[in-house]
Amino acid sequence: MNNLVISIKRFFKNKNTVTIIGVIAILLILYFGYNTTIKNATNPVKIPVATTTIQPRTEIKPDMVTTIDVPAIAVKGSAVRTISAVLGKWTNVNSVIPEGSMFFSQMLVTKEELPDAAFTEVKKGEVVYNFHVNMESTYGNSIFPSNKIDIYMKAENESGQIMVGKLIENVEVLAVKDSQGRHVFENTSETRTPSFLIFGVVEEIHILLRKASYMRSYGVELFPVPHGGVVPAQGATQVSTQYLKDFINAHTVVITSDDDIDNVPDIDQDQQQIETPIEGEE
Repeated sequence: MNNLVISIKRFFKNKNTVTIIGVIAILLILYFGYNTTIKNATNPVKIPVATTTIQPRTEIKPDMVTTIDVPAIAVKGSAVRTISAVLGKWTNVNSVIPEGSMFFSQMLVTKEELPDAAFTEVKKGEVVYNFHVNMESTYGNSIFPSNKIDIYMKAENESGQIMVGKLIENVEVLAVKDSQGRHVFENTSETRTPSFLIFGVVEEIHILLRKASYMRSYGVELFPVPHGGVVPAQGATQVSTQYLKDFINAHTVVITSDDDIDNVPDIDQDQQQIETPIEGEE
């Protein structure tokens, strides 16, 4: 027995033996550690994916989601890992989720959190204005968000003379919406007809546009033109921006109370706004 103990002691006192054992131990640790890492990374996990292309501002319903097995290493960052975290949520503004794609947390919001990008981009001191348009006035739906436009005005004065000119210029379009208030260009699977250009203007210009929009008895037409574009007069008299402003202000009044509204003749219900044209001045 003593001889066996002595032999073992001599074996471990041998530096070469200790080195070999150490190397073997390290290799075993690396081997099993590597295998464990690979196994954890390649083990399949279930994640929710879209069964169809989901457009922005869309509520996610059960038939839009399924689960698939993917290697765990493929699920990174803000990828959503459970169906319950997806159902009932809405796709965020400008977030299109392609068919077969994973869901990411930044793409999903609750209905209450769903913003309107047009309003979040309005500059401080400006007022949002909904400018009526159609397919023709937008040049075949060719005015896009972030485009710069000028607003031209056409009208007929008291003597029957047609005049046209630039009322405001260099306005940035924040959104293009259809008659249902949906963004025209956010959905890639359907064609939507433009009904409104959304932009921000200072209060003075906002009131001026409101006034002009009520001046029906003067044949007022407001229409967008790409910034820097030229509108041919075509028989009409070309007038300056200041002339148009003076013309609008000269033929409108400021309604400050219900009594003032009662004193303005022939005002329809939809004309009882802050700014109302004076009828019968032609």
